[in-house]
Amino acid sequence: MDICVIGTGYVGLVSGTCFAESGNNVICVDIDKNKINALNNGEVPIYEIGLAEFIKRNVREDRLHFTTDIASAVKQSQICFIAVGTPENEDGSANLKYVMAVAKSIGEHMNDFKVVVDKSTVPVGTAEKVTAEIKKYTDHDFAVVSNPEFLKEGVAIDDFMKPDRVIIGTKNERAIELMRELYSPFTRSMDRLIVMDEKSAEMTKYAANCFLATKISFINDIANLCEKVGADVNSVRKGIGSDQRIGNKFLFPGVGYGGSCFPKDISALMVTARQNNHQLEILEAVDRVNDKQKLVLTNKIKNYFGEDLKGKTIAVWGLSFKPNTDDIREAPALKLIESLLEAGAIVRAFDPEAMANVKNVFGDKIYFGKNPLDVVENADALAIVTEWNAFRMPNFAKLAKAMNKHVIFDGRNLYQPNHMREFGFEYFSIGRQ
Repeated sequence: MDICVIGTGYVGLVSGTCFAESGNNVICVDIDKNKINALNNGEVPIYEIGLAEFIKRNVREDRLHFTTDIASAVKQSQICFIAVGTPENEDGSANLKYVMAVAKSIGEHMNDFKVVVDKSTVPVGTAEKVTAEIKKYTDHDFAVVSNPEFLKEGVAIDDFMKPDRVIIGTKNERAIELMRELYSPFTRSMDRLIVMDEKSAEMTKYAANCFLATKISFINDIANLCEKVGADVNSVRKGIGSDQRIGNKFLFPGVGYGGSCFPKDISALMVTARQNNHQLEILEAVDRVNDKQKLVLTNKIKNYFGEDLKGKTIAVWGLSFKPNTDDIREAPALKLIESLLEAGAIVRAFDPEAMANVKNVFGDKIYFGKNPLDVVENADALAIVTEWNAFRMPNFAKLAKAMNKHVIFDGRNLYQPNHMREFGFEYFSIGRQ
């Protein structure tokens, strides 16, 4: 099939590449000439396991193309995906200006029947708005489909190639059949394609992300209570996660959720609720708990050293909002570093992939190390924020030798407290004694 994907951010680039991998002819479009030039030169702007190899193979086999020419891409394609950003407005709502600009361009260059697919995360009612915008510029027949993405950064290729479900929101039978054909290579072992109306599909995306965020805030709240009453949140997590009605996913206590989806989607859904005279009280609590949780390591460090951290050197392991990505949007590490600097601390940080992005935020205010051991040199404490595999089994003897003071603040519960005592470390984790 002939497809264009407009927007080469995280969702657009992964989606377009995976569609090409299944044999389609895909044109990825972006207005950023530098990004398109880089992609045409083999440079991948984001870190995602397997993506660079997929891009290289499909470009070589002439199935994947990158351009700034949206007119040509639309005219050559039967299915046009809208995969541009929907940043937050000041009130927390989703800004649809980029989506509507793409809808306008599609309408202007439509030359026959097209299926226009909202892949971006958009509020309920966006399909109607996109339809109205396209109709201003064309008399050609078309269908607008809501097809939300459910990709986890770090395993996005696997998620796309082996999806739990594919949501198709449209009442147009012709569009349903084309979308079913497009996704058939990814759903061969089981029919995971679920068809519904456009508004339900749009709501499904928000509801799914908000439910997962709720599980994270819930276990973090329980973890904080565990510390006060003397319980072990890891035992509690296993105990409740074994209940099939609850499940064990997204029940790992830590320093709060971040990334491009959960914070933004919760804000947008709460705005939608308010606009419809409804209050999502549970989500409001989820949001408050997460904001507080991002400061949990800062509070533990200050409880140990005192409010004034002047002269204290704090090493930070992990900067991305989760492992296996370089994405630092809403990353808890940013909040931690900001609060440490405000308290006068010297910060030395390491991350396998995200340091360049964090350097764009803090510049030379913090030291970026060559490896994990480099940043703990003469440190008064180590704070672990992201659970990269490289941090799970360090050489504790070398760690102790390098540090000024043997103190670890573990925001991801990577180690066992009794082992830390054996190695001679004072060890503070989440929800455990």
